[in-house]
Amino acid sequence: MNDAPPSSYVFRGCGTALVTPFAADGTVDDAAYRRLIRVQIEQGIDFLVPCGTTGETPTLTTGEHLRLVQIAVEESAAAPRRVPVLGGAGGNNTQHVIDMSRQLESLGVDGILSVAPYYNKPTQAGLYEHFAAIAAAVRTPIVLYNVPSRTASNLEAATTLRLAQIRNIIAIKEASGNLSQIGAVLASAPAGFAVLSGDDAMALPILALGGQGLVSVASNAIPAPMAMMVKLALEGDIVAARALHFRYLRLLEGNFIESSPGPVKYVLSRLGLCAPVYRLPMVPVQPATRERLDAILIELGLLE
Repeated sequence: MNDAPPSSYVFRGCGTALVTPFAADGTVDDAAYRRLIRVQIEQGIDFLVPCGTTGETPTLTTGEHLRLVQIAVEESAAAPRRVPVLGGAGGNNTQHVIDMSRQLESLGVDGILSVAPYYNKPTQAGLYEHFAAIAAAVRTPIVLYNVPSRTASNLEAATTLRLAQIRNIIAIKEASGNLSQIGAVLASAPAGFAVLSGDDAMALPILALGGQGLVSVASNAIPAPMAMMVKLALEGDIVAARALHFRYLRLLEGNFIESSPGPVKYVLSRLGLCAPVYRLPMVPVQPATRERLDAILIELGLLE
């Protein structure tokens, strides 16, 4: 048995936080989901992230959640170019997250993305014990996910660095928007622990500070440009990466005019990749948002 620490670099580059397509009757649209995954792989995405919060996971049944992750694993394995799968398993019930993580591990995911508990507002000690318990329950690499705007709790740099000492906690997806905090993690993280941007518009500065990648919402619709921007930044060509960043910045920001994944699902519907169908409490975006997004897509040449 290999007891060497798992490498975070399996998730280096740009990964897509996959949306979950629904049919008109509200059921999961497996066919549209498979098509979306194939487009991602064909257009150069580096890894797949099924059933993160962009996938509307709070509204999925356990069976649907596992099936979606299984499809991602299947599609990756069948593709000419296999990409790693970082399956989502997060929540505010630690035991439930452990159970889900074990099931994802049995499906053969390459890693588990686990968001900080929401609503409970645990202390830093509680956050540490939550993630430490999950890590102790599985061998699969774990990527922490810090998104205070959604969870009402912030995984502080000191807590992240303490968790980074655990063998199979290999990275953090950072969406705090706090570059000082992110920089503190990058400055002191142990070798092999990676920081991934969890915010498309913040990806370039995080990469410039030493981040190793991005978990992207925008890449659902524009996988090739987002993958290229991250690749260029990682290769040190900041000028070329910056040009792509500014070219697509309005779309990156447009995806958050309303709560995600509302806007990106509308964009995908305009590109013919999935229907603009949501599960409550998510609803279709407002007419004004649709107009703004259409204008951005026309400006980018993605829509006539």
